[in-house]
Amino acid sequence: MKKTWTLLSGVLLMAILVLAGCGSDDSKKSESSGSGDSKGTFTVGMEAGYPPFNWTQSDDSNGGVTIKGNAEYANGYDVQIAQKIADGLGKKLVIVKTEWDGLVPALTSGKIDAIIAGMSPTAERKKTIDFSDIYYKSNLVMVVKKGSKFDGATSIADFKGAKVTAQLNTFHYTVIDQIKGVKKQTAMDNFPAMRVALESGKIDAYVSEKPEAVSATAANDKFAMVEFADDQGFKTSEEDTAIAVGLQKDSDLTEKINKILKGISEEDRQQIMDDAIKNQPAAK
Repeated sequence: MKKTWTLLSGVLLMAILVLAGCGSDDSKKSESSGSGDSKGTFTVGMEAGYPPFNWTQSDDSNGGVTIKGNAEYANGYDVQIAQKIADGLGKKLVIVKTEWDGLVPALTSGKIDAIIAGMSPTAERKKTIDFSDIYYKSNLVMVVKKGSKFDGATSIADFKGAKVTAQLNTFHYTVIDQIKGVKKQTAMDNFPAMRVALESGKIDAYVSEKPEAVSATAANDKFAMVEFADDQGFKTSEEDTAIAVGLQKDSDLTEKINKILKGISEEDRQQIMDDAIKNQPAAK
């Protein structure tokens, strides 16, 4: 009887260990799925350096959200859209400040649940990640020094001989090649760096989307925005100028997020953008 009980105890112990191991594996799979459904948080990656879409600030004013592992806060159009999505999912929004080039790797590795960072759903990116429906659409413009010979330009052809740049690894940088005779400069990591380069005279202009340009000219009265008529500006596709939420391939969040986005009216989206432009830090 003693031997039988010892044998049974051993079998039961092994069964418990096997079940515990399976539970541990399932938990790990769930945590790294990027679905956001295994936890009470919705973790979003962004640069927090692309106003008015996203920026970094020192407090929680105007709906700022704490940046994970940081004493600072993130705010902007993307943050407010992310907050609406998190609310719709019934989860707490967590912002992870990430360099532009690190956003897609962070998503595919499961470190974040989504990219909400003014990212366009280009065909190239769709090879690696999925996207939600579009949550904003804009046009390409140029930001120049006020009073420069490029201030008041009406066509991209007017930038012949100009020193022009754009953000690294964006389609903004590729469209510079459409300007004949342009002096294409090395791409820059972020928009704050381009604003500094423009003010110092290192560059004559940088390519941007209209909300960022409006933000730049509002923050610095030495800057001017140059818009173009449809037949005088950059040739772009609809997916280039659209902005959507980046998600893991076949994520079960895609359908849920699309449903939430459909519930945000165009009027509300424009109001969120107007507020973002108004509330951006003056020095950013």
